[in-house]
Amino acid sequence: MKLSLLLFTVCVSCSGLAQTCLESINETTPSSNFTINLNGTVTDSRLGLMWMRCSLGQTWNSASASCTGDALELNWQEALQTAHGYIYANQTGWRVPNVKELASITEGQCVRPAINTEIFPNTPADDFWTSSPAVSDPQRAWVIAFFNSSNSIKEKSLFVYTRLVRTAN
Repeated sequence: MKLSLLLFTVCVSCSGLAQTCLESINETTPSSNFTINLNGTVTDSRLGLMWMRCSLGQTWNSASASCTGDALELNWQEALQTAHGYIYANQTGWRVPNVKELASITEGQCVRPAINTEIFPNTPADDFWTSSPAVSDPQRAWVIAFFNSSNSIKEKSLFVYTRLVRTAN
């Protein structure tokens, strides 16, 4: 009886997880840093980068200004291959961002997900691939965790989410 009550409490607690932000911490990616384009992309004028607003596998819904569907989980090689030659919003040059680029869109004020959800809606609060391989281990590459904006290295064979970037024109 006690175990089932504990499991029920844990499950109810998990279902209530939502983005948490601390107003006492300054925003690291305020919406004012981005130009929202009408084609499902945003431009970070500070860094000269254009981002897909949705993760790979999701679809931009302009009517609701949100990303719909499930994000794809790919291994590192699949993520790089998918980006190669990718055309989105009539633009080419999409690629998997390096670790510094992807870290630049984390929101240090928030967790679960640690991202500006106005700019990047429905982002999974999980790891995302970067194009940066681990120097110390050729079998691993860097990921950014949009759970809490941390970074780490993961086995390239693992299945992880991906968001693409390109150099803005």
